[in-house]
Amino acid sequence: MPNDQEERRIKLSDAQAAVAILGHGDEHLRIIGENFSSRIVARGDEVAITGSRTEVELLTKLFNELSFLYRQGNQINAHDVRYSVRMVKEGREENLHQMFADTVLVTARGRHIKPKTLGQRLYLEAIRNSFITIGIGPAGTGKTYLAVAMAVFSLKNKEVERIILTRPAVEAGEKLGFLPGDLQEKVDPYLRPLYDAMYDILGVDTFQKYMAKNIIEVAPLAYMRGRTLDDSFIILDEAQNTTPEQMKMFLTRLGFGSKMVVTGDITQVDLPTGNSSGLKHAQAVLAGVRGIEAIFLNESDVVRHEIVGRIIKAYERYEASNPG
Repeated sequence: MPNDQEERRIKLSDAQAAVAILGHGDEHLRIIGENFSSRIVARGDEVAITGSRTEVELLTKLFNELSFLYRQGNQINAHDVRYSVRMVKEGREENLHQMFADTVLVTARGRHIKPKTLGQRLYLEAIRNSFITIGIGPAGTGKTYLAVAMAVFSLKNKEVERIILTRPAVEAGEKLGFLPGDLQEKVDPYLRPLYDAMYDILGVDTFQKYMAKNIIEVAPLAYMRGRTLDDSFIILDEAQNTTPEQMKMFLTRLGFGSKMVVTGDITQVDLPTGNSSGLKHAQAVLAGVRGIEAIFLNESDVVRHEIVGRIIKAYERYEASNPG
């Protein structure tokens, strides 16, 4: 074997861990192999690596981190493997380790919710440390889901007494004066993503119980007017579709013992032509205000299917080269 070559064997904890880390049909092992020139062979619960000392060391760190993720009770997917490869190659395995160790909570189905990217971890830290957090980024970056998870965590730990979830119902004509029946019929489709996140995190029965007791409220933005919200975790989703007046109205609802998260994608404004986005406006107005933090997520934070990140990047390139 050449002097700069090394062979190392890594023992995974058991056969179940090997399947989780290497992937069904060795899917994850193939992803790893595509990113390194070393020879990687898996037999049972052991991985043999032959390659340069530098690569063998990197691969050892990679398998150690994936093993740690598995021991934390997580289901490892292709995104986790690709992101881990990138972080280890960039020498940021310490950041990766901290990210993997940051479990927000466990869902009703036993799934561990944790940041999947460094951007998501910064977002969670901002929510923990700020009165108001503004999360801006494209679809699939976990803005809403992680905010809902933090809200449930705060409720379960008695940091707040209730959760309020709201969105502007642009197409429904966000106006006061709807009768309750009319309101339900018109705005339910716009609130559905918030319901879906709650169903996944709490389970349908627990969510409905909290709704019946008014511990969780899901309502259109118009219903926030005139209220002061104490001891609450309040999430405004799709905030790019607020007007500056609506955004100011919402932000000034914050009461004592409360926390707010505002999420949106400033590239997806659905307001009528000529109306400016309250999210863009707030981003400029509130820059530097103490107690408010803005976190910007991008295509590298997309945790949906890998093709989604490529689509987002392709659209960004196209729009940059074809302004207007």
